[in-house]
Amino acid sequence: MPVGMRRISILRREYPDRPLVGVGAVVVREDGYVLLVRRRQPPRAGEWSLPGGLVELGESLDEAVRREVREECGIEVQVGPLVGVFQPIERDTTGAIRFHYIVLDYLACYTGGILRIASDVNDAIWVSPDQLDQYQLRPETVEMIHRALTIGQASEVASSRRKGFCSEAEQGR
Repeated sequence: MPVGMRRISILRREYPDRPLVGVGAVVVREDGYVLLVRRRQPPRAGEWSLPGGLVELGESLDEAVRREVREECGIEVQVGPLVGVFQPIERDTTGAIRFHYIVLDYLACYTGGILRIASDVNDAIWVSPDQLDQYQLRPETVEMIHRALTIGQASEVASSRRKGFCSEAEQGR
């Protein structure tokens, strides 16, 4: 490519040419509450889910998680370990692929800021894990939350402390 020329690429979320890479965050507070957001945009507009979005060119996965949570919810997080990967693929009535994402979900711990809705969400709320069934979450979302909470508990045992990864993250504020 000649010097000074920039390759122009149009990112199509709907009917993409290839899968799109995204990140999600299972954000946990020290009290064990988990952050849920109500999506504003398709796919899954109006549904409760985890904060997250697409990775931008030149951005690390950790940077993408922090940016997406900040943009959608106005809070800061410390990104922890990978919780899991899922590949939502949605087809239209003709069988054509309307949406295809590869999403890497991370445990993330709240470190500061005031929860507020912004950008791609209509609502955001801290929820006790025993109340998740009240939000009609997709099964894969519930699975990721339970995995993240299990990872968080395992970090408590491994560190031989009363508090785990998220407690340590909040103390580092």
